[in-house]
Amino acid sequence: MYNSLFGKGNCVDQIKYCASSGIDDICSAADNFCAFEVESLYDIYAGRDEYDIRGMLIRGPKVAHHFTDHMLRSVELTPDPFPEVFFEQYLNTPKVQSAVGAFTNYSEYSSTVGAAFGATGDDGRESCTIEDIQLLLQQGVHVILYAGDADYVCNLQGVEVVADKVNAPGYSSAGFVNIATSDLIIHGQVKQAGSFAFVRIFESGHEVPYYQPLAAQVLFERALHHKDIATGRHDINPQYRTVGTPHSLHHEGNGTVQFEVVDQSATYNTTTNMPNSPTNSTKS
Repeated sequence: MYNSLFGKGNCVDQIKYCASSGIDDICSAADNFCAFEVESLYDIYAGRDEYDIRGMLIRGPKVAHHFTDHMLRSVELTPDPFPEVFFEQYLNTPKVQSAVGAFTNYSEYSSTVGAAFGATGDDGRESCTIEDIQLLLQQGVHVILYAGDADYVCNLQGVEVVADKVNAPGYSSAGFVNIATSDLIIHGQVKQAGSFAFVRIFESGHEVPYYQPLAAQVLFERALHHKDIATGRHDINPQYRTVGTPHSLHHEGNGTVQFEVVDQSATYNTTTNMPNSPTNSTKS
């Protein structure tokens, strides 16, 4: 993985070549290389979903931890059952579309749009994310970067590096504190200075509102009302800081990690952060 990312001529070098040339073919090649050799390694070698590494993707009996590369390459992979896709039908009902003012149907993915992005190597191009966030902060916009800590694609460590590089005023002297929610369960931690915050959501895959809906709701509401993310009780001002450890030190262990393939008919339990059994899923 390290060599695929940093080795000579590999992902980082190809991305830099894309940035310097701006040529579609070069950027597309960089995009494809990084996607397969870096982004998809959990799927290919570990049989786990890059969007939530806790779930198994390999068919068959209990998976041994000592699988060889050859064995893992030869197994048949299955789609991750989470999140379920029935929300598409719900969003496209006339009642919901009328309520939100939508005038076109929602689609989870467009192959036409995806192909167009791929042809230009969009993922391999510079996006100016850090500079754009700094500009938003200068304009007084409340900015939150957040990551589910079971997500590899937008992984916790990478998003935290971006948060550090934004270098918001006072952020380097702030620390991580727990996020309070109405259920009295700690779903994550936040490091905040003024209008800028970085949030780690515990036991969550890529789509945080799906895995931790209450935590996602309070982030949204508190940011909209310009309140502190930790409690929602304090108005944000330039001097506001969270006081805690420089990095989130929480360790979850393997409590919600699955070591058998998750049944395709299972549903996700946002209280236990585990799959419900197919029997319980049917009843619920």
